[in-house]
Amino acid sequence: MAGSWREGWIALRNRWLADPRFHRAALDFPLTRGVALRRVASLFDLVAGFIYSQTLDACVRLGLLEVLAKGPLTTANLAHQLDLPLDSADRLLAAAAALGLTEPLGPSHYALGSEGAALLGNPGLAQMITHHHRLYADLANAVDLLRRPAGGGELAAFWPYATTAAPKTADAESVRAYSALMAATQPTVAADIFKAYHLRRHRRLMDVGGGSGAFLSLAGAHAPKLHLTLFDLPAVTEQARPRLGCTGLAGRSEIIAGDFLTDPLPSGADLITLVRILHDHDDAGVSRLLRSTREALPPDGALLVAEPMSAAPRSDRIADAYFGFYLLAMGRGRARTPRRIMDMMREAGFRRTRLLRTRTPSLLRVIIARP
Repeated sequence: MAGSWREGWIALRNRWLADPRFHRAALDFPLTRGVALRRVASLFDLVAGFIYSQTLDACVRLGLLEVLAKGPLTTANLAHQLDLPLDSADRLLAAAAALGLTEPLGPSHYALGSEGAALLGNPGLAQMITHHHRLYADLANAVDLLRRPAGGGELAAFWPYATTAAPKTADAESVRAYSALMAATQPTVAADIFKAYHLRRHRRLMDVGGGSGAFLSLAGAHAPKLHLTLFDLPAVTEQARPRLGCTGLAGRSEIIAGDFLTDPLPSGADLITLVRILHDHDDAGVSRLLRSTREALPPDGALLVAEPMSAAPRSDRIADAYFGFYLLAMGRGRARTPRRIMDMMREAGFRRTRLLRTRTPSLLRVIIARP
């Protein structure tokens, strides 16, 4: 009954919204004008979203935000420093100001905007933006992307482990770019994890799929008595050795090479972390990995999963729109709801699961599972 009531309301609402006369009446009536104007702006944002993302991309690739961080400048000065024609610089600065990336101080005079300052405060975002041109290339024809088999484009080439049948044979050069991206975006992720869960209660942490050791290094600094183990592909783990050495963690860390989808995980850790791992894989791979972690953990151990998760049944722009298409272009994986992940954990043999509170749940959620 509730479903039919809702369907009827949706049909009525959609008839109103699709009627130009309703739009005109809503814009003319003082009590509904504000709502109508916001809806017009929201709809146009969907139309113009690609232009907004390209404005951001240009600001980052040209180094505009770093230049303005040193102090306000005129359009002519910025055009010279960025090697742009004056008219192009003027258009870019005006577009960036509309997005809050720059802030006009007067005719042809700009300062760094609030959104620009916030972006500079998170270097990992800039790394994400600079690799998005590969995603944009795959999205140039979104219908083709949806109709062809997943992967096979520019973004899949950036993440070679996602489409190769033998990821352990990857060489250091093929994994360097994505390892650098993951490392650059780890500090913000790690800070939220440490806020949500106390690592210091554990003796040994094994970070599975830990890349070049960025998260492990941060965890070691956060919990000085924690012994550390990194498990990842051979080509990736080689990049972790100098990082752990430079941070003074070589004496209490261990690096083990392997493929977590085919090789058993080493035992000995009472905390295993999967940081932004599960959403890169299909259900069969996730189930296999969860069983492996369960088998590797002692009875008093714990598994920590941290990644973006879908908020279904409520729609979520980050999980369902951004990651939905990103992972399609990458070649595999999807953002899952916390409930789905916890169900898969229980199917793998975990008896107790708990969703933890995080500071930015739209970007990162954390689940703890225990045998």
